[in-house]
Amino acid sequence: MIGVAVVGYGYWGPNLVRNLWEMPGARLVCVCDLRKDRLDGVRSRYPAVEITDEFEEILRDPRIDAVAIATPAHTHFKLTMQALLAGKHVLVEKPMASTSDEARRMVEEAARRRLVLAVDHTFVHTGAVRKMRELVENGLGDVYYYDSVRVNLGLFQHDVSVIWDLAVHDLSIMDYVLPERPVAVSATGMSHVAGEPANIAYLNLFFESKLIAHVHVNWLAPVKVRRTLIGGSSKMILYDDLEPSEKIKVYDRGITLNGCPQENGEKVYQMLVGYRTGDMYAPHLDLAEALGIELRQFVGCIERNEVPVADGNAGLRVVRILEAATQSLAERGRVVELEQVRRIA
Repeated sequence: MIGVAVVGYGYWGPNLVRNLWEMPGARLVCVCDLRKDRLDGVRSRYPAVEITDEFEEILRDPRIDAVAIATPAHTHFKLTMQALLAGKHVLVEKPMASTSDEARRMVEEAARRRLVLAVDHTFVHTGAVRKMRELVENGLGDVYYYDSVRVNLGLFQHDVSVIWDLAVHDLSIMDYVLPERPVAVSATGMSHVAGEPANIAYLNLFFESKLIAHVHVNWLAPVKVRRTLIGGSSKMILYDDLEPSEKIKVYDRGITLNGCPQENGEKVYQMLVGYRTGDMYAPHLDLAEALGIELRQFVGCIERNEVPVADGNAGLRVVRILEAATQSLAERGRVVELEQVRRIA
């Protein structure tokens, strides 16, 4: 049995606690939070689980093998490093850190101590996103574009911009689904509340190939939209996370281009465009709760000394893009090159 503690019982912590409480192979030992009312809620619902407002108690407890951290983003680096230095495996909420330097140090420390470091990129464990990856690898052809919209009215964050709050989801999905990594990013956006971070942003990501990606995130939309388009040379995907059942639709539609050199021998081509209109189908998806899948994988990786799908390197790549996008945003959309992030074994 892997002993686990959850740190933070605010928005996401209760979901971690519920899944860990019900999970075979894991024992939920303790929940830590600074607020007494939240700990009272844990005591009333899970009387067998210990509670504390002292993080150091968790670090000293030999029964605890792993820590799940669901605290505000600016605390992730400090708490994760303390847990790693205490010999604990860590699952940390997104984004894993506030800077790429912090994220790299977390990854290096976990590797040095041979500990599992997982990042809570929950969407990559959904049946819909796993199906998208399968389709991209087999059947979509050459990928032309990735276009996503993630908008709603609120919830405004005071410590992070809409990029770090919403775009992190799409960037983690892209990192998992697309066959290559971006090499540059540009971002534009605006804050409509004085002194607060940007509440609307548009990101463009560039790749070595002709693949291009666009992400639109917004806290000021009158409706909630969670929609992604992936276009390939053979098929196209529509992913709508708000659809109750048919979240993925695959379209056998696209274009074919045939270049015909003109008779005068000049290097000029007349492009003949053919449109292909075929069927649409909605593939069967695994509807199991993504967080449960993620936590079972986290515990399994600890038991078998394996690397999780959303490991520290995946979290580091996402933080690098977020950091570059923030820099571009401050400079009105200047293209910022991304350094190649080496994998830390």
